[in-house]
Amino acid sequence: MVWYDLLFGPNGWSGLLLQGAAVTLALAVVTMPFGFTGGLIVALAKISASRTIRTFADAFTTFFRGIPDLLALFIVYYGLQAIIDKITRLGLPHIELSAFTAGVIALAVVTAAYSSEVWVAALKAVPASQAEAGRSLGLGPKVIFLKIILPQMLRIAIPGLSNIWTILLKDTSLISTLAVLDLLRAAFTASQRTTRPLLFYSVAAAIYLIISIMATIVQAYLEKRMRKGIA
Repeated sequence: MVWYDLLFGPNGWSGLLLQGAAVTLALAVVTMPFGFTGGLIVALAKISASRTIRTFADAFTTFFRGIPDLLALFIVYYGLQAIIDKITRLGLPHIELSAFTAGVIALAVVTAAYSSEVWVAALKAVPASQAEAGRSLGLGPKVIFLKIILPQMLRIAIPGLSNIWTILLKDTSLISTLAVLDLLRAAFTASQRTTRPLLFYSVAAAIYLIISIMATIVQAYLEKRMRKGIA
């Protein structure tokens, strides 16, 4: 069959597609901890006692949620590189920002902006009596947050963070605009060389879907584990 030869034949494109899928998955996995941790920091800034910090956090989320993700990628890739170039003129070693690194930074910033709202909602859902109980036991603020508040926040935030993960996975396709060989770029290359766009874009869609389904299974496992022992 023609489609089989195009994918798995001697000159098939399955290897390139798998290579692109690996780049896509790596980009999403590397970005996720930075984005979610950054979102938690922004969420804590949103409830800070300092009005200046709250204003900065609100401006941050408003800006990056209000512009297209592709524009955020361009701002980071070109803007950050311009800043680095100006710094290197002071005599410091030159640093070339790779497209993959720019993608991680840009997607992490956007993910932080969106996930901060999930963290804020989760924090407000934890009863204030939990912190009061910790203080009554003589625990400090840091211990109370890490041992009492954060685990409960995480249980509440998992569904929302999982949705943001799905958005992040799809947004990784934006890095193809910087000539990075991700899954979408691999499908584009194969379709251009073979004039079979429907075949290769369908395969790319199937791979994205498989990754999303696997993420849903992990989400269900985490939710079940986090609910263990809760009536």
